[in-house]
Parts: sequence; C-alpha cells; structure tokens
Amino acid sequence: MQKTKNKMDQILSPHDPQQKLKVLKEYFGHSSFRSVQEELVDAILNGSDVLGIMPTGAGKSVCFQLPAVLFEGITIVISPLISLMKDQISALAQNGINSAYINSTLTFDQIKKILDNARAGKYKLIYVAPERLDYGGFLNFTKQIKISMVTIDEAHCVSQWGQDFRPSYAKIPDFVKEITPRPIVCAFTATATPRVRKDIVDILQLNAPKIFVASFDRQNLNFEVRRPDKKFNGLKEILKDKKDKSGIIYCLTRKTVDAVTEKLIAEGYKAASYHAGLSAQQRHKNQDDFIFDRVNIIAATNAFGMGIDKSNVSFVIHYNMPKDIESYYQEAGRAGRDGSPADCIILYSGQDIRTNLFLINNGDGRQYQSSEHEIRLKALERERLKEMDLYCNSRGCLRHFILKYFGENPDWTECKNCGSCNAESKSEDISVLSQKILSCVYRMNGSFGKNLVIDALRGAKTDKIKNFHLDKLPTYNICSESKDKLKEVINFLIMNKFLTTTNNEFPVLKLGERAGEILKQKIKVEMKTALDVFVKEQNDETDVLPSKTKPSKDALINKELFALLKQLRQNIASQQNMPAYIVFHDSALADMCAKLPKNKREFAKISGVGAQKLEKYGDIFVKTINEFLSNSPQRV
Repeated sequence: MQKTKNKMDQILSPHDPQQKLKVLKEYFGHSSFRSVQEELVDAILNGSDVLGIMPTGAGKSVCFQLPAVLFEGITIVISPLISLMKDQISALAQNGINSAYINSTLTFDQIKKILDNARAGKYKLIYVAPERLDYGGFLNFTKQIKISMVTIDEAHCVSQWGQDFRPSYAKIPDFVKEITPRPIVCAFTATATPRVRKDIVDILQLNAPKIFVASFDRQNLNFEVRRPDKKFNGLKEILKDKKDKSGIIYCLTRKTVDAVTEKLIAEGYKAASYHAGLSAQQRHKNQDDFIFDRVNIIAATNAFGMGIDKSNVSFVIHYNMPKDIESYYQEAGRAGRDGSPADCIILYSGQDIRTNLFLINNGDGRQYQSSEHEIRLKALERERLKEMDLYCNSRGCLRHFILKYFGENPDWTECKNCGSCNAESKSEDISVLSQKILSCVYRMNGSFGKNLVIDALRGAKTDKIKNFHLDKLPTYNICSESKDKLKEVINFLIMNKFLTTTNNEFPVLKLGERAGEILKQKIKVEMKTALDVFVKEQNDETDVLPSKTKPSKDALINKELFALLKQLRQNIASQQNMPAYIVFHDSALADMCAKLPKNKREFAKISGVGAQKLEKYGDIFVKTINEFLSNSPQRV
C-alpha cells in the first residue's frame, strides 16, 4: 500500500494536460477517453462543479476517479449502493488506487480504522452511504483532512420527480457546507429529464456547474419488443441459445420472479431470484452467485441492479413492460457494459399496463408532502407509463424513440439494429381507418378510454355501450378490423399527435393537436406494418469483436483461446475472492485474442491493462497465449 501511495505522490500538477492521459493509461489501462469523459475531467481539474448525465456503461466512474488520483487530499463519493461500493473498491485496488468505503455493513471498529488510515494519507477515495453523512465520527473526520472533491453518484435520487427518490440525499447540501474550504462538487446520474436535472443543480446547490450530457446511443445494444402468446414460451425461445450467457430477467412482481426462477431451474438453467420478499441473507447470496458467475441468470424485481457493475451481462429481458423509459433504459443498460453486443428485449402484453397502473395508483410506500403533491406525481408517473406503452407499440426505430425521449435529435430515422428496423415490413395506407377512428373519438366527446372507443368502432353490444347510448352514434360499428389492429393504429395516431390521452387515473382518448390534418385536410396517412423478423445468422467458429474494442474493423477472435483466457481469469478471481470482471472485462480478453500479445510490452497495449495489472497479470496471460499459439497455430 505504501508503494502505491508514494507513486501517486510523484504525480505532477493536475493542470498539466499530459497528466490526465498518463493517469488514464497507468491506472485505468486506456489510451484515450470516450465521448464526454475528457470534457468532464477537464472541467473538474479546472475547479468547476459539474453535472454529468451519462447512460449506464458510458464510463462515468473514470470521470471522478481520475481527478481524485491527481488531486491532493481525499475525494468523498456519496453512493446509496452498498454492492457498488464493494465492487468499485475492488476494481480500484486492482488498478493500484487505494480507497475504502463506509456503510452499514461495517462495525464501529472497522470504521474507526478506515478513518485512521485516511488521516494517515492511505486513501484517494472514500465511498460513503448518504445515511452515514451525519455520523459524528465522520463529520469530525472531514474537519481534520483535506477534502478536494465530493462526488454524488445516482444524483437523480435527490429529486422527488426522479424515478428513485431517496430522502437521505437531502442531507448532502448541509454536509458539503460543513467542509472548509468548500470542495469541488460533482453529480452524476445515468438518466434525468430536464426537470430532474434542474432539481439536482438546485437541491445540491451546485456552484455554476458545467453540465455535460453524453449521447444515450449505445450502439452495441439491440432493442426489441416481442408479444408472445405465452410469455414463458417466449422467454425460452430467447434463451435457447444463451445457456452459457449471463443475463437479467426483470419482472413486475415478486410472485412472477419466483415463478420464472422455478421454471428456469426446471428447464436446466442456472438461475436465482432477487426481490424484497427474500431475507437479506438470501438476497446477498443470490446476488453474489450471479456476480461470481455461479449462476448465469437472475430473475428480479427492479430492486435489483443499481450499482451492479457486472461487465459481461449479454442480455436483459423485461418479462413485463417496465413503468417508464427512464427505468427501462437504466435497467436495459446493464447489458453490454464492456461494449460487447447485447440484447435488450421486452415481452409485452396489455396486462402489463394494468399491473403498472395498479402499482402507481395504489402507491409503493413513498411519502408525499401533501395530497396535491401526490396527485401531481402520480399523474407524472402515468404520463411516463403512457410513453413506455407507446415505445412498446412503436413500429418505428426503437433506438430513435429512446434518443428522442431523452432530448437527442439524431439525423437518421433507422438504426438497423433494433427489432423494428430488422423486421420485414410494408407501408400500409391507413388514411380512411384513421378518419373513422378520429371521427368516433370526436363523436364520443373525448370522454372515453381506448377500449370503449374500440368497442364502439367494432359494434360491441356491451352494457357500457348501451348505457352511454354509444350504439346510436353514426360511427358505431363502422370498423371490421380486429381489436389488436385498432389498438395498433390508435397507438400510431397517439405517437404522431393525431390523438392524445389524459394522465388521470382513468385516461380517456381525445383529439390531438394534428387531428385537423386528418379530419379536415384529409392527408394521406401511412403506417409501417411488420411482416416478419429477420433471423441473424451467427458464425459458430468466430465472433466479431465489439466495435468499440476491436483493433480493426473486421477483426475476429478465436473462441477456444477466448474460453481459455476466461478460465484463467476465473481462476485468478477465485483465488482473490472477487468477481471475474474486476480482473479483466470480456472486452479486454477479446482484445488479447485479436492482438495476441507475445510479451509484456505488447500486453501493455491491451485495452484495460494499466501498470498495476501489467505487473500482476502480464506474465501469466502472455504465457497462456504463447502456449496456445505453439500448440494450435493453425486455429488463429
């Protein structure tokens, strides 16, 4: 430990532009920054408060860990995620950066020892749970050392308009005020709407912060929505070629989690469950089994995942439609964190809407400031749910939908890497059908929900139709299309602002701002209709390297060598009692397979290999690669 400390003491001024690149390579193993990272690092090194909005997998940790290495004193990282703290500290140690964490899992004596070590200058970063900020010993500690920076991770938790509000975050501004001189304050989150961003800046009292928003376009993720008649059969269809892949299956309820897990185990999958109904001990065991690859699939409620830094998750399946796009993108983004291709699939059904509405309307234990505040927040949650439903029913590019939702305006309309873009389709003229639907909504005075509008259009003879005299309207029974077809067209009309829905507990269908274009101007309306889905063929012998890690466009890796390196990594990780991805990400192993380093000098050029890992692991990995080349030269 002392050797690492002395090495850090030799680092030059953080204002030297070459120093950030030196630290990036020496401690993090990368030769260049990714999108937005360098701008964020520069702003912090120049003394500015910052707010970084960076999607999961964009590398936000480097943005504050690198300046922490360069700054004198200690950086305090406030995080609500105990599991993340443990992983981050292990990963930092592997990179040669001494750090520690303080949370409820530690005893008084353990915390005291950490604070004593910090006073002695042994740490560059200390992770702390927000609940510990007003702990007397910690407050006294902050007055005895130099704190150069305070970083708030998962900063959206400070806002009641965010998807994961935590009252403990309200303590942070008072905590910062107690530190003299005031340190640089940085806030990071994976998803935040403009309203939540404003809350983060205002509530955390950031000082003229520089705000950076990374692109939400993660090109290695394949987005898809499926509508299976039987969900578990649909799940099995997805998993049939993924038995050895690592993935997460999200479910809305604990009951569904348990049922899915039981069925998966019966089908021969190595699966575990995670939800708040399990004991803390069982949750911890199941999470560790997943992180340490003892099981490769975990079925969970949304209680699982925040702070899980597992790099080799190759699929995230939502067994039920999630409640909003913010939650969905954060959860789906746990796939492909190392840049490898990954699947993000929703198994959609109309029942998912009803279940989500029930959860919203009946509360989830959240405390509200007043009944008016509760009404406003629940209306916002229903609005988010409506956007999520539109996404699931979109025939357009799913990636484009997500990017537009988060405020980006891509100059393309098809990504060629989502379920919609990869589906065979035709353009269907729905002009007349659209006129019929909008006329019916108009005749019904915009006072009824989607299902009743569809019943009226199809001439249903239900009690509601008769009680409201809807069978007397001229638009009654004017459509022969199926319910599913009418729902598809109505969702298309909502997405394109020809129709709209209210956000109250029982939403009703109304004419949208563009309704006149159909009813008065009689414009032609065309909708993309899916015919079938292309099946992508995969080469059984080789895999194409992910675009962000491949050294050349058409580089291929040998699966046998890759498996050999994975086993070596697993052996090393087991000896050190840590997850395998902390030793090296899959992308680093793929880079080794592509570049085939024959000595430590060449091994140093592998993505993710810094000075510490070069020294610890270079010899054994180079030896393994050379032995493979000697025994199997024709296979490379």
